[in-house]
Amino acid sequence: MNTSVICSIEGKVGIIELARPEKFNCLSLEVIAAIDDGREKFEANGDVRAILIRGQGKYFCTGADLDAVKKIIRDPLKLDDFIGFGQAVLMRLETSPLPVVVAVQGLCLAGGIELMLSADICFAAESVQIGDQHSQFGLIPGWGGSQRLTRLLGLRRALDLFYSARWMKSKEAQAVGLVNYVVDDDKLHDEAMEYCKILTTRSRIGLAEMKRLGREGLELSLAASMRLERDSAVRHLQGADVAEGLAAFEEKREPVFKQ
Repeated sequence: MNTSVICSIEGKVGIIELARPEKFNCLSLEVIAAIDDGREKFEANGDVRAILIRGQGKYFCTGADLDAVKKIIRDPLKLDDFIGFGQAVLMRLETSPLPVVVAVQGLCLAGGIELMLSADICFAAESVQIGDQHSQFGLIPGWGGSQRLTRLLGLRRALDLFYSARWMKSKEAQAVGLVNYVVDDDKLHDEAMEYCKILTTRSRIGLAEMKRLGREGLELSLAASMRLERDSAVRHLQGADVAEGLAAFEEKREPVFKQ
C-alpha cells in the first residue's frame, strides 16, 4: 500500500492528497502511479463528480524526487520510461472526463507546476510561490512543463520563468492566468472543496463534454473547432440531463442530474 498518496472520497468529491510532507511532496514513480490509480478509481465511480488534488504540510510539491532521478540518469532507457510514464499520467489527468481542481500552498515548483498544469482549475494560497528552477541546475522540464506553460502563458512569459528560475507570487500568477483563485492560506482547502461541491451539482456528462471541447478545440483551427462544437451540441442536446435541466428551469427548481 502506497502511503505517499492518500485517496479518499468526501461527498461526491474524490480527493488525491500528496502525503510526503517530510520530502516536500516530491514526485517519485510510485507517487505518480498512485495519483494515476486514484484518478482511475474515481472515474470508474459513478458517484464521484469532481477530483481535488492537494498536498499535506507546508508545501504543495517541490518537483520530481531527485534521489530517484539520480539512480537512473545514466540509463537512457530507464530515464525515458520515467519521463514517458510521468507524461502519460499527467495527460490522463488532464483529459479526465471529471473536472480536476488543484489547491497549491507554500512552494509549487518544477514537477509541482507540471502536476498543477494538468488540472482544470487552480486555487492558490496567498503566500504561495510558483516557479520552475530547472535552468538553475542545468535541467529542463520533462513532464510537459515546457509545453503546457507556454500554451497557457504565451512564449515570452513562459521563457522568462524558465530562464530566470524566479518564483512567482500568487497575485502575479493570478494576473497572468496561471491560477484562478487566490485565497487566505488558512482557507485554501476549504475554499477549493466548496468549489468542488458546486461542481458535483452539475451534469457529469455535461462538464465532461465542455472540458473535451475546450481542450480539443485548442489544437484546431477556429473553423474546425466550431464544427466540433456544433456536432457535440446536436448530440448533447438530445440527452436526459438536458431534458432535466430544462424542466428544472421551467419549474423554478434545482435540477437533479442522474448522469
